[in-house]
Amino acid sequence: MGMISLRHVNEMRPDEVRALIRKGEITGPTAGMAGGFTQANLVILKKELAFEFLLFCQRNQKPCPILDVTDPGSPVPSITAPDADIRTDFPKYRVYKRGELADEVTDISSLWEDDMVVFLIGCSFTFEQALMNNGIPVRHIEEKRNVPMYQTNIPCVPAGRFQGPMVVSMRPVPEEQAVRAVQVTSRLPAVHGGPVHIGSPEAIGITDIAKPDFGDAVTIKKGEVPVFWACGVTPQAVAMHARPELMITHSPGHMLVTDVRDEQFGVL
Repeated sequence: MGMISLRHVNEMRPDEVRALIRKGEITGPTAGMAGGFTQANLVILKKELAFEFLLFCQRNQKPCPILDVTDPGSPVPSITAPDADIRTDFPKYRVYKRGELADEVTDISSLWEDDMVVFLIGCSFTFEQALMNNGIPVRHIEEKRNVPMYQTNIPCVPAGRFQGPMVVSMRPVPEEQAVRAVQVTSRLPAVHGGPVHIGSPEAIGITDIAKPDFGDAVTIKKGEVPVFWACGVTPQAVAMHARPELMITHSPGHMLVTDVRDEQFGVL
């Protein structure tokens, strides 16, 4: 991120952050940026697969809460960020071909086709501001790392060719604040909502908490419990099962900062 401090970026407007991403001045994870504004995960598919994926998201709203879907061929998310360009405004993208990770790039303009459909999916980075506002620490922000994410043994509900395991993100929470963390995040169902699991990683198929499948390991201190939320990286795990000819996603932790304020997705 060069000379740009995280605090400075936290106080920027979403369009300012996107401009820096477009210029290549921000290339890393976006946690903590443009505080108070919703961030989004990405899935791009050809139109022929779009309905099946939309159905998959509808059946699996915890890991795949949809915030916006573009018209076929349009790179503009007109509901959540009408001045954004999906092709340039994520810091990093992953390109999957037939279910295999083929490339990781910072711009997908050369890959864009006129039958592509963009799905923006709610991101747990959104509720981190709410956690911090309630005095609950967010370790990967403290340690300037990407959030740890794990593939689980929790199956998603299949839809057409899309099926596979849920991916979760983990944040260590002091035991006495675990209930508060559930209450705070449950009020934000459009960005994954409350946790899917608290405690023993082995119970959901995670054999080594120190070795996440995506992102970075973080410190779990004495007196803390691991808390797991459904994660928008789930479609990347599902892609490995569905094996579409082409699927483009964000690189884990590298999100689109939208113009929508977090509280617009909250419930009282």
